[in-house]
Amino acid sequence: MSKSSVIDLAGRDESQDPLTELLRSGARKLIQQAVEVELAEVLEAHKERQLEDGRAGVVRNGYLPEREIQTGIGPVTVKVPKVRTKAGKPVTFHSALVPPYVRKTQTLEAALPWLYLKGISAGEMSTALEVLVGPQAKGLSATTVSRLKKAWAAEYDNWRVSRLDKDRWVYIWADGVYSGLRSEDAKLCALVIIGVNEYGQKRFLAVEDGVRESTQSWREVLLKLKERGMNAPSLAIGDGAMGFWSALDEIYGQTRQQRCWMHKTMNVLNCLPKSSQPKAKRALHEIWQAETKENATRAFDLFVSTYEAKYPKATVKLEKDRQELLAFYDFPATHWQSLRTSNPIESTFGTIRHRTKRSKGCLTRNGMLHMMFKLGQCAEQNWRRLRGYKTLGKVITGVQFRDGIEVNKDNYEAA
Repeated sequence: MSKSSVIDLAGRDESQDPLTELLRSGARKLIQQAVEVELAEVLEAHKERQLEDGRAGVVRNGYLPEREIQTGIGPVTVKVPKVRTKAGKPVTFHSALVPPYVRKTQTLEAALPWLYLKGISAGEMSTALEVLVGPQAKGLSATTVSRLKKAWAAEYDNWRVSRLDKDRWVYIWADGVYSGLRSEDAKLCALVIIGVNEYGQKRFLAVEDGVRESTQSWREVLLKLKERGMNAPSLAIGDGAMGFWSALDEIYGQTRQQRCWMHKTMNVLNCLPKSSQPKAKRALHEIWQAETKENATRAFDLFVSTYEAKYPKATVKLEKDRQELLAFYDFPATHWQSLRTSNPIESTFGTIRHRTKRSKGCLTRNGMLHMMFKLGQCAEQNWRRLRGYKTLGKVITGVQFRDGIEVNKDNYEAA
C-alpha cells in the first residue's frame, strides 16, 4: 500500500536534447548581441550631449535584472542594459527586441533552426527576430540589423586568422557541406575542417567557401591553416571523393589518411541492386567492425570475391581505398569510433542540409558561411572530449599501435 500511483512529472518540461540546448544557447547570444547593437544606436544618437569637461552626457549604466523569456525551446535568459543621463533631458533605453515586462514569445512553436537560417541572411533578420519575440520586434530598424550582421562578419573574419599553434592538433575531419544556395555559377560548398587537440577538445578550424570540393579549393584552405600555425595532424578523416586528399599530400604529406566508412558504404551500395544491398551492407560492416586488421582484411577479400563478378564497379570503389579504409587499426582502439567516419561534421550540419533544401536560396553565400560559423561556435560548447583522450599524447610522440593496442605493451605482456 506504500506504493504511489502518482507519476512525478517534475522536470519533464526541461529539455535533455543536446540540439535544443545548443539552439537555446545560440538564441541567448543572438538576443544579447542584438540588444547591445540597439543600445549602441541610442548612445550614438545622443553623442552630442556632453558635460563641460567633454565627457559623454548619456552613458551605459549596468544591466536590469536578468529575466527569462519563454520560447518554443524553453526559457531563454536575457539581460537588458540601462543608460544614465548626466546632461539634458533624461533618456531611458527601451529595447524593441525585448520590451519591458515581456516574458514569453508570441509564437512559442517558432523554430530556432529557422531563425538561424533566416536570421543571418541579407534581408530576413528583422522577420526572424519578430518570430522569436512577437510583433514588438517591428521597431528593430534596418540600421540595427545591418550593424548586427557586420558584427558577425567581423567575428568570422577575426576567427579565420586566429592562431592555431597554441595547441597540438592530432586528428582532423574534413568534408564539403553543400547548401541549397545557388550563386550565378555554382552551388555553394562550404569546406569544413574540425580538429581535435592533445586534450581531446574538438574545435572548428575552417569553414570556407569552396568550389565543388576541388583540389585547388582545399589547397587554399590547408595553406591558410598552415599559415595560422597548424601542425601536421597524425590522421585525417574524410570522404574519398574529395580533392582534399591531393591537397593534403601536397601540404601535409606526412599525415595518414582514413576514408569515411559511412560515405564508402553508401557509395558501394549505390552500385548494387536494392535486393542485394542489405546483405552487402552486413558484409561491409564485418570489415570495419572486425577486432583486428587481419580479420578485417579477410572480410575485405571475401566481399570482393563475392561481388566482383556481377558488380565490378562496387568492388572497384571499395578496393581502391583499401589501405586508407583500414588505417584506423594503427591507432588506439578507444579512438576507433571517432576515426572511422566524418560524423562530427555530418551530425553538426545535418540540420543545415535539411533546412536549406526547403529554403530555396533565402541566404547569401556570405550569410550562409556566417551562419555556419555561429552555429559551429554554439556546437563546440556542447561537444564532449574525444573518448580515450588520455592516449592522444602517445599518438603525438609516435608510439606505435597494432589493432588498437600499444605495441610496447603487447611486447611487455608477451615477455
